[in-house]
Amino acid sequence: MLLELRKVSVFYGTVTAVKEIDLMVGDGEFVAIIGANGAGKTSTLNAISGLVDRKGEIYFKEQSIENLIAPEIAAKGVIQVPEGGKLFPLLSVMDNLRVGAYLQRDKQKIMNDIERVFQLFPILKERKNYRADSLSGGERQMLAIARALMAAPKLLLMDEPTLGLSPLLCQKLKGKLKEINREGIPILLVEQNAQMGLELSNRTYVFEKGEVVVQGNSMELVTREEIRKAYLGV
Repeated sequence: MLLELRKVSVFYGTVTAVKEIDLMVGDGEFVAIIGANGAGKTSTLNAISGLVDRKGEIYFKEQSIENLIAPEIAAKGVIQVPEGGKLFPLLSVMDNLRVGAYLQRDKQKIMNDIERVFQLFPILKERKNYRADSLSGGERQMLAIARALMAAPKLLLMDEPTLGLSPLLCQKLKGKLKEINREGIPILLVEQNAQMGLELSNRTYVFEKGEVVVQGNSMELVTREEIRKAYLGV
């Protein structure tokens, strides 16, 4: 198993955001987490990345990482695309990509990776000298994903990548995420758009009030009446 969480909890003061959840991501998998706002989805990603205090056991490639800090976890290849992308707005597209490659030492590989992300997101090549704050919302999200790919992720954590995007851009981004996963990069996706999360993923975890209430094969979950009523508006 690539990633495994055992009885993981996250606290903010006296508030429990995540309550002893178990979660797994296998090699090459595309796993989604869906649920309402405040269900603990983002807190779970942040717990994996070492961005919040957490309790419980977290294993990556069968090695414990729950006591590591965020840079150490990133160095192992667990790379998170945070909600909203959080780019360096005054830096150019190219400089944002170079920042993403800060863990890499092979200059030729960095150049190859830049060409790879330009093939994936051609608009970024056209905008390579533009400042990040001059990009459209969709372009900024593409840059955030491209910057994460420059870190050579062994697991990509994605937090609400379609937030604020038009339906057309969501569909375009959906195709890109599938392509990234087909290239062999496992993805753990937090997605407010439950339909999108279920369509993209192999397996899905449904969160409510910090707990996993349902999990299973995404195609099977789409057919379950309680999921369709609660999350798909059917």
